[in-house]
Amino acid sequence: MTAPKRHILVIEDDERLRDLLLRFLLGKGYRVTGAGSVEEARARMKGTYFDAYVVDIMLPQESGLDFVRALKTTGDTPPCLMLTAMGAPGQRLMGLESGADDYMTKPFEPDELALRIRNLLRRTEESQPSQNNSAPPTASIRFGPHEFDIDNMQLKTGNQRNALTTAERKLLACFARHPNAPLSRDVLAAMLSSQMEGRSLDVAVTRLRQKIEPNPRQPIYLLTMRGVGWMLQTDNESPN
Repeated sequence: MTAPKRHILVIEDDERLRDLLLRFLLGKGYRVTGAGSVEEARARMKGTYFDAYVVDIMLPQESGLDFVRALKTTGDTPPCLMLTAMGAPGQRLMGLESGADDYMTKPFEPDELALRIRNLLRRTEESQPSQNNSAPPTASIRFGPHEFDIDNMQLKTGNQRNALTTAERKLLACFARHPNAPLSRDVLAAMLSSQMEGRSLDVAVTRLRQKIEPNPRQPIYLLTMRGVGWMLQTDNESPN
């Protein structure tokens, strides 16, 4: 049985950098969720277990330092790696004192970031072996009358199985793994290994809406996020 992919939450208000990090870490085999602020990150965390956090220090409203500090006071132990454009030793010390496990200064090499995340996860596993099974397995997600089994990629509406094409199942699985999180075209293309992109992605979204929306012309589940991409809106549920 294949081990579940590690799930990483990236909190970065620079949309371009966040998108690049999501694509890069997806390509490294991780599950990844993005957030542009601490408030958005906390919404993503409701009911969802993350194996590691990548947190920018300079965030709107509430800083990454405050986020990490509050996180550690709750007893949440997954490792945190902080990112900042400020490379002064005092800033690094503040990040580590807040509870961060590692620290990187922008600009940085993506491969080094991936290596540091891998080392943090390995150290966490070695120091807390009893927690290896604490992450709830991702099984299904619900939205309206629908329930989608992510592992088997099967959609049920009530007690009836909803027939999906292979392309529709794969696309819905991408959204279901990142509920209530906007996914750009580039991120979806990376998740789908470029099997769908450009016009073919638009067509796939339209066909999927025909299967899940009461009125495909006015979607309430698979929403268009203007200037970003699409998002699967759930009933305040996360994979369980």
